[in-house]
Amino acid sequence: MQVNKVVKFASKTLNSFNKHSLVFRRLLQTSSINMVKIGDQLPNVDLFENLPTNKVNIADLAKGKKIVLFAVPGAFTPGCSKTHLPGYVAKADDLKKQGISEIVCVSVNDPFVMGAWAKDQGTVGKIRLLADPSATLAKALDLTVDIAPLGGVRSKRYSMVVEDGKITSLQVEPDGTGLSCSLADKIKL
Repeated sequence: MQVNKVVKFASKTLNSFNKHSLVFRRLLQTSSINMVKIGDQLPNVDLFENLPTNKVNIADLAKGKKIVLFAVPGAFTPGCSKTHLPGYVAKADDLKKQGISEIVCVSVNDPFVMGAWAKDQGTVGKIRLLADPSATLAKALDLTVDIAPLGGVRSKRYSMVVEDGKITSLQVEPDGTGLSCSLADKIKL
């Protein structure tokens, strides 16, 4: 009889531990403990331009250049299509006159969607739109946000300046999706 009580107690304790352990792990996964910061190098991650066969390694793209990299939660979404991306399109020539070699927009979408969005928004020759279909870059930077209506894990909205692969300026929207500090007119060169 005593053994049954011990087994029940151990089982109950183990279940409680597993529940708390799961909560703790989820807190760690959603926290920004490892979020990218100024001074960090861009991760060695492949993104895609227009087609799944057109790989663009973001670390290689940034070598020896000064680039602006910004991310949006989703192509063709209202805030991204009406405000965020158009702001960078309008300011592209000015940014390039100030020494920016390339302007890159990243989103957790497939390359076909990003290619269609580039045509729709008139970014060709101004801004490169790169697809991060598995959120690999967003995860490597610890800049993910779960937006269920958009399909789940997406990139937080942010902008950064990268010089020779090193992040020199970083603006992450406080709520991950808003439109304030990551806009083109707020970029800190």
